[in-house]
Amino acid sequence: MISKRRLSKSDDKESLTEDASNTSKQPLSKKTKKSHAYNEVEENDSAFVKLLKTSGIILKRGESQNQLAVDQTIFQKKLFQTLRKHPSYPKIIEEFISGLESYIEDQDIFRNCLLSCERLQDEEASMGPSYSKSLIKLLLGIDMLQPAIIKTLFEKLPEFLFESMNSDGINMPRLIISQLKWLDKVVDSKDLTTKIMQLISIAPVYLQHDFITSLPEILGDSQHADVGKELSNLLTENTSLTVPILDVLSSLRLDPQLLSKIRQLVMGKLSSVKLEDLPVIIKFILHSITTTDALEVISELREILDLQHCILPSLLQASQSRLKNKGRTSSSGNQENSGEDCVFLLFDVIKSAVRYEKTISEAWVKAIERTDPESEHKTFDLVMLLVIYSTNTQTKKYIERVLRNKIRSGCFQEQLLYSTFYIHYLVLKDVFPSILSLAQNLLHSLDPSIISFGSLLYKYAFKFFDNYCQQEVIGALVTHICSGNEAEVDTALDVLLELVLLNLSAMRLNAVYVKGILDYLDKMSPRQIRKSFYLLSTLAFSKHTEGSSHIQDDMHLVVRKQLSSTIFKYKVIGIIGAVTMAGIMALDRRRSLSLTQGKADLSNEQYTQVTSLLQLVHSCSKQSPQASVLYYDEFANMIQGAKLAPKVLEWVGQTIFNDFQDAFVVDLCAIPKSDCPFPVKALYGLEEYSSHDGIAVNLLPLLFSQDFTEDEGSMTSQESDHKLVSPLCLAPYFRLLRLCVERQHNGNLEEIDGLLDCPILLTDLEPGEGLESMSDKEHSFMCSLIYLTLNWFREVVNAFCRQTSPEMKGKVLTRLKHIVELQRILEKYLAVTSDYSPPLATFDLETLDITPHTSTAVSAKMKKQGVTGGRKQKAGGNKASSHDVLSKEDGSECDPTPSNRGQLGKELKGKEEKTLSLQNYHFLFRELDMEVFSILHCGLVTKFILDTEMHTEATEVVQLQPPELLFLLEDLSHKVENVLTPSVAKRVPFLKSKGSQNIGLSHLQQRSGQEIAHCIVQLLTPMCNHLENIHNYFQCLATENHSVVDGPGIQVQEYQIMSSCYQRLLQIFHGLFAWSGISQPQNQNLLYSALEVLTNRLKPREPDQSLEELLSQSFQYLQNFHHSIPSFQSALYLIRLLMVILEKSTAPTQNRGKIASLAKHFLCRVWPSGEKEKSSIPNDQLHALLSIYLEHTDSVLKAIEEIAGVGVPELINSSKDASSSTFPTLTRHTFVIFFRVMMAELHKTVKGLQAGTAADSQQIHEEKLFYWNMAVRDFSILINLIKEDVLSLLETFQLNTRLLHHLCGHSKIHQDMKLTKHVPLLKKTLELLVCRVKAMLIFNNCREAFWLGNLKNRDLQGEEIISQNSQASTVDESEDDTSSQAFKNKAAELGEEDEASDGEKEQDSDESDDDTE
Repeated sequence: MISKRRLSKSDDKESLTEDASNTSKQPLSKKTKKSHAYNEVEENDSAFVKLLKTSGIILKRGESQNQLAVDQTIFQKKLFQTLRKHPSYPKIIEEFISGLESYIEDQDIFRNCLLSCERLQDEEASMGPSYSKSLIKLLLGIDMLQPAIIKTLFEKLPEFLFESMNSDGINMPRLIISQLKWLDKVVDSKDLTTKIMQLISIAPVYLQHDFITSLPEILGDSQHADVGKELSNLLTENTSLTVPILDVLSSLRLDPQLLSKIRQLVMGKLSSVKLEDLPVIIKFILHSITTTDALEVISELREILDLQHCILPSLLQASQSRLKNKGRTSSSGNQENSGEDCVFLLFDVIKSAVRYEKTISEAWVKAIERTDPESEHKTFDLVMLLVIYSTNTQTKKYIERVLRNKIRSGCFQEQLLYSTFYIHYLVLKDVFPSILSLAQNLLHSLDPSIISFGSLLYKYAFKFFDNYCQQEVIGALVTHICSGNEAEVDTALDVLLELVLLNLSAMRLNAVYVKGILDYLDKMSPRQIRKSFYLLSTLAFSKHTEGSSHIQDDMHLVVRKQLSSTIFKYKVIGIIGAVTMAGIMALDRRRSLSLTQGKADLSNEQYTQVTSLLQLVHSCSKQSPQASVLYYDEFANMIQGAKLAPKVLEWVGQTIFNDFQDAFVVDLCAIPKSDCPFPVKALYGLEEYSSHDGIAVNLLPLLFSQDFTEDEGSMTSQESDHKLVSPLCLAPYFRLLRLCVERQHNGNLEEIDGLLDCPILLTDLEPGEGLESMSDKEHSFMCSLIYLTLNWFREVVNAFCRQTSPEMKGKVLTRLKHIVELQRILEKYLAVTSDYSPPLATFDLETLDITPHTSTAVSAKMKKQGVTGGRKQKAGGNKASSHDVLSKEDGSECDPTPSNRGQLGKELKGKEEKTLSLQNYHFLFRELDMEVFSILHCGLVTKFILDTEMHTEATEVVQLQPPELLFLLEDLSHKVENVLTPSVAKRVPFLKSKGSQNIGLSHLQQRSGQEIAHCIVQLLTPMCNHLENIHNYFQCLATENHSVVDGPGIQVQEYQIMSSCYQRLLQIFHGLFAWSGISQPQNQNLLYSALEVLTNRLKPREPDQSLEELLSQSFQYLQNFHHSIPSFQSALYLIRLLMVILEKSTAPTQNRGKIASLAKHFLCRVWPSGEKEKSSIPNDQLHALLSIYLEHTDSVLKAIEEIAGVGVPELINSSKDASSSTFPTLTRHTFVIFFRVMMAELHKTVKGLQAGTAADSQQIHEEKLFYWNMAVRDFSILINLIKEDVLSLLETFQLNTRLLHHLCGHSKIHQDMKLTKHVPLLKKTLELLVCRVKAMLIFNNCREAFWLGNLKNRDLQGEEIISQNSQASTVDESEDDTSSQAFKNKAAELGEEDEASDGEKEQDSDESDDDTE
């Protein structure tokens, strides 16, 4: 019989340990004294050997395999039947087991029994598997033998626990345990489980790992629960077995509660585990997650798990060195590879989990989404979003939305993305296609922050990935460039330019792909063309240009082809490309020489290439004034932005100086004779010249000659060779000349300073009594003359604004005064000039569909932009008063519709003096450089004399008058709005040209937002001076007039100018602090500098002030200006400026009350009325200020109740044109705005009120009830305010629908085809109205107020239309009137916002209709 001795956890453990220790003292290979032959067959009379031989197994001695003569299944069946039919059954089983035990006492024989048998049968004849099992495995497959054999094996196994591996590499304990794997049936699984767990407890560590990991392959499903409990206990006792235990638990079917308990235990130790153990641990945690606890577990896991700190610093250093030495084999050692492999395995586990378990992927994304924006995100968060994005296509849109929200809130910034790529580049490289797809989608966004994040994905993918990925990145960017979308093209070009700076050698390898953008240049704007040629020129003409000659050839071919084109659009491409190429060709050589200290200049060959290219551009553009202007501007920008080689710069300067002098400068003693009907005079000279001394700018004769040439038609070939230079080129040519001289002489302009004060050949410009009598042609001529003079003065101011001598400063201010005066004169001329097309000052417009002829193309462009009207709009043109412009909330240029222009023209016809604002003409003038605003330092509005710091002599007065100040501030605010205002905030309306916003700002667009912000910070001190002086002006004015804003002592024009200056200053301040880039880490110094300027105005500077202190003091400084705010627009800008300052504070709640108090103060203030309109407060600005007040007040419900309960009754009881005494901004015209905002804020507040719970205290219940009571009361007040108006409106609406019904009958009777064709759509609309009204009444529980009746068909006079079915009408019109009145009474009783509407439903084909009442 089989021995029933069992192993217990105490006694048996000791016996096993004792046996093991005894066997460990024996020799490694225990041989019997009797040696066996190599291939000797086992022959003895034992029942064990006989039965095996009978069943089909031949036992071998020595190292030979036991032989299996029959199929494995047949052997097991034969042996089972033999044992079962044996006469001594069941005693034969005990004899069989005894024989087995005796047979396997020899270790070599035992090993043979554990190894597979040799098959003597042909494989084709075999019905079983192709492999052979061992003898022990075959015997374990027989149920009656299995328990005894398992017992024998476990008794035998301790002999080998502490032995080393045999010489043949076989580990006996592992071999023994392997016999128990994948048994078809386990007879006593509970006993087997007990034996294995006892064995695990005493085995060496390395065997414990093997035994534990083998458990799922040995045990049946019924024992999973018991094994799980045993392993969980073992996990707490021995932490070194954590990995194999968790690996096994992931494969077992266990109780969720047990898994949760183990998971909590593991997660508590997660922060201290080794990196190589993480994959298995994370696999178990993810395996144990259920739907109910998924979000909680994932949230806890992402908090604990931080791979950034798990990876050793040495691994990071090795990664960095590998990135620097891409392509070379790394010698970091096994530690680096092991760490990388562990991380890679970890993400494989995670990817597998999120791919096949939707619950895990959704929970992970939600955990990241719900992370507080104030808490710091980890690189692991970003990697997980990208991994899930790549594995789960169904959640891509959701993940994109989460990413966009995180980017907008500032949670995912550049540093986090860089760290993610730097640490996990191997993992991210595996999901590179998804990263590319995500970047493409992000670039389609309208949000600049999201577009920037998408561009960074491209940038870092190029930097950290291999050559294949780099090629794909460039291909994707080129695809964006070819898309035609302006924002995508700009972003893609910027990224490519960054990649050139990042890794020029890698970009050269892929230059053939970048070259493809040459085929899409005609779809790009000039700015994009400039970037494209700069990119290609850098790749083609930079150092070590081997292999790039094909790019050079293609670029030269494109440039020459476009320059030779007669279409201006393509000539622009050629000019920009050629100038950009020339600049790179000269610049690159200069840089290389400075590094190598070689020769002093370019080689003769390079010099010839540059000069010949520039000469080609000049010859191809000189026939077109527009092309010449573009060439001069592009050339000037190139000189300003880069250092050319001295030889090239010297040639350019000499050529330009001579050409300019010959073309535009004449001696006063030799003024050219002209047939011009206007007397030629030398005007606007700043020095006293005699008639025989000095020079002058030849403008009037040139302009007259050009107009005369155009009127006379074509010239002879001889005359065309000596064609005069167009006066349109005067200002751009001077800019080019000035920059050349400035670059050659390090900013010294003494060579050309005579052009600052020299006069201009003009005629009397001031319009007199003969203005009306002048012809249209003379009007247009005078307008063009003034335009060109203005552009000349603007470029002169650009040139000499940075000169430091007092004399030069005085002359610059005088020129600035001339600009303001000429603009006033031009306004008068434009007001009486019909269909005038002003000449454009620049021609690198965003829209290039312009022909070279000014008279037609420019006119069409101006009409498109709303500058001039059609032929029927005589003096109306584009008349926007100064007040109209200032009433725009964002300070942008007005763009009135043609009807508005016509109306303004009619209003101006009755005035004695016609004027026109130039606010919408700003893009027609030459652009002012940012350096011009240094003039703001020159003086204050109060006309103080400059002190000695400005190097002014005592006898010289240099003043900046209010009109000149307003001129500068308007231009600066327009620049700030264009560059620093987010593109989402200034989104271009539908069907409006996107390029129109950047017209006239081409120089500004070449500067970054950071540079512009830095310039404005430098101007903050003088602007604060002006702001304080304007504040003092209005304070004194209010004191003198006893706070009456429109008192008799006020000069209206001066008041308006000062008010406009006030608004522009606040607008500039707001634009600076609202700029999204000022809060970025790289711009922190700008923010500190700006706040320090404001703080120093309040009190002396204190060193080392914190940001919070600076914000608080700046808030207080700006708040002090609220007493002198002259206009509602300025008040709104002040409020918004304070809000922007408040947003940057970490404790904004302290000043929220001040914002609300200030907003209420402005709402309760009387504002001056406009001249034409009844109120000077635009509705959108009032809506914004009221919303700010209700959002920042402590109690929204009390504020609403005050306005609705106090202000509105005051308005109702006042006269028709009066306002509320408490809230003067509340008038009959603004009541709708107040009502809309109050209802919206009430709805928002009620949604935020949380319902009470049973666990709340009595006090909490009373507070909630109080709030709800107040909300209901406010709602009741608001509804009752409009009840009568709504009912009256519905009644009118009902009558109108009936009129439409009669109109349908009228069109049929009179057979009016024009009206009849609209009848079906009208009736369909009325029927739809019936259904909508019925649904609305049912929704509001007023279904009984709705019924249908029949109306008679009537014509417009009310006469009944006789038809065949007229007698079928059951309800006449009198009944309809009665029902209508009854409905109105019923609606009044219910007090509901019902709608008594009128709808039709056809009863017969076209004649009888039903009406709803």
